[in-house]
Parts: sequence; C-alpha cells; structure tokens
Amino acid sequence: MKTSLQRLAKAALLAIGLAAGANALAQTAICYNCPPEWADWGTQLKAIKAKSGVTVPPDNKNSGQSLAQMTAEKTNPVADVTYLGVTFAIQAQKDGLVGTYKPAAWSEIPDGLKDPQGHWFTIHSGTLGFMVNVDALKGKPVPRSWADLLKPEYKGLIGYLDPASAFVGYVGAVAVNQARGGTLDNFTPGIDYFKALQKNEPIVPKQTSYARMLSGEIAILLDYDFNAYRAKYKDKANVEFVIPAEGTIVVPYVMSLVAKAPNADNGKKVLDFVLSDEGQAIWANAYLRPVRASAISKEAQSRFLPASEYARAKSVDYARMAAVQKGFSDRYLKEAQ
Repeated sequence: MKTSLQRLAKAALLAIGLAAGANALAQTAICYNCPPEWADWGTQLKAIKAKSGVTVPPDNKNSGQSLAQMTAEKTNPVADVTYLGVTFAIQAQKDGLVGTYKPAAWSEIPDGLKDPQGHWFTIHSGTLGFMVNVDALKGKPVPRSWADLLKPEYKGLIGYLDPASAFVGYVGAVAVNQARGGTLDNFTPGIDYFKALQKNEPIVPKQTSYARMLSGEIAILLDYDFNAYRAKYKDKANVEFVIPAEGTIVVPYVMSLVAKAPNADNGKKVLDFVLSDEGQAIWANAYLRPVRASAISKEAQSRFLPASEYARAKSVDYARMAAVQKGFSDRYLKEAQ
C-alpha cells in the first residue's frame, strides 16, 4: 500500500513538473542575436518579461551567426524572432528564413525602413556622420560638411574604418558617394573623394576606433550617431556629432518573425513590444534613434540632434547596397587607398 502511494505521489509530482515545464515553454520566445550588452537589450528583455509575460533568453550571436544558424535549422526552426542588420535581413528574406508580420505601430515606420510585406522592419537606426573630439581639434573649427574634410587644416586628424573590410567603413563610402552625386551603380564620386582625402593623411584602421577617438588620437571619426552620443553623455567626453551638410544615410537595425516559428504567438508579442512606446524609449535611452519618432521623450530627444538635422539622413535601396558591396571594395582597393 505504501509503495503504491509513493508511486502515485511520484507520478503526481512528475505531472506537475511536466505541466510547469510546458507552461514555461509556452511563455518563452527564442530570439537570435539579442545580446544584453548591446543596445541595452538587457533592459529590453526584462521589460518584455514584465509587460507581456514572455521570457526571452539572452543570445550573443551576431547577424552573420544568426543567419547561419537559421539556415541550418530551416526545416526545423528553433528561433521565433531575430534581430539583424538590414542587409542580413534581406538575405534571410531571400532564403525564405523569415515570415511576415506587421506589428502594432506598423503604420508609424517610414517607408524604406520596412519590407512592404512585413518580412522585416526597423526598430531603431544609426546615422553615419562625423564624431568629433572637439578638444583634439585644438581650436580648429568643427567640420560641417564632406567638403570641409578635404581642407588642409584637418591633415592627420581624420579617421574612418577601412571601407573595403568594415561595414561602417562601407556605409561611410555609400554616404559620401550619394552626397556627392553618385549612386549605388556609380561609385566614381565616392572613389574620387577618397583619393582626394589621401592628401590629409587619414588614419584608416580595420577595427573599431571608439577608444582612439576618445583619447584624441583620431579627432574626427566617421561613425554612427549612437557612438557619439554614448561618448558625450555616458563617457562625458567633449564630443560633437555632425550630420554633414550635403547629406548622409541611415542604417536600420531590424527584426523579423522567423518562418515557421515554434512559438510564433509569443514572438509576435515580442515584436509588438519593441515598437511600443516603452520599448522604443529603451532604445532611445541607449542612444539609438527609435524608428517611431513619436515615442521619443523630450528628455531623450534632447540628447539627439534636432529632427531638422536628421532630415538630411536618407534611406537607400539596402538590397542593392549589399549587392554592390564587393564590386565597390575591389575598386576601392585598386584606386583609392
């Protein structure tokens, strides 16, 4: 009798455990490339749990690793949502790895920053410009245009990541090319610009140069706005961000629902939240420009340049931008180093 009761008790406990496990799984969404140390995903994941009840485990993949994992799992997906650089998302769409979903606030995402069918959409963006260490200029004026950087007074003060190997370097090349009359099918204005810039002996590292800019080794760095705001407001450096007068480009960071996601309903809750007022505010507090301008608080907005400045930052055909990257890199290596 005692043995029978013990067996019944164990069976009951097992059933309770299985039910609890199933319930926990039902309240989980797997996100590829949601690293807690980047873009304050740590705070975002906690907020998603608190507001929606959905647990999203942190994931430290980058865009390339996420794309590779999704490809390997195409017939039996593990992830429910993914966060990617826009060119990787376009590739994921081509490969049939992401489904379609138009989350709440879809209508507030500008055209050009979302796939019309909902395969991907921007949650926040970076804008390419000049991150300027004002102290390192030693009294020289802060440059305001691409043309300014060609002036002899900035010799030895300019830095940009290698456009042939670093994505932010390539973004800079696309930006200056567009600003000087080029297109994604005609990089001659951009190539000519880099040739001319060689007279100012630029510093051209292959890896991130944030610390070198803070130290003053590089006074003017072509980089994203969020790095400049981080330097100014978090690291308390005398740094100014400049959107050049001739214009620049915006680089979206996007999310997608994974095709045949095992927990699609939970994934959709995650996607709805990151575009909500609260979700967008978290990006803004991490110095990333939210895609929904209406969701930026006055306090957060005060850290960004005015909207009138950002009006000079344009989107491009990101699929075409990805397609022509290798051709540009080959030409840059031959002509503009």
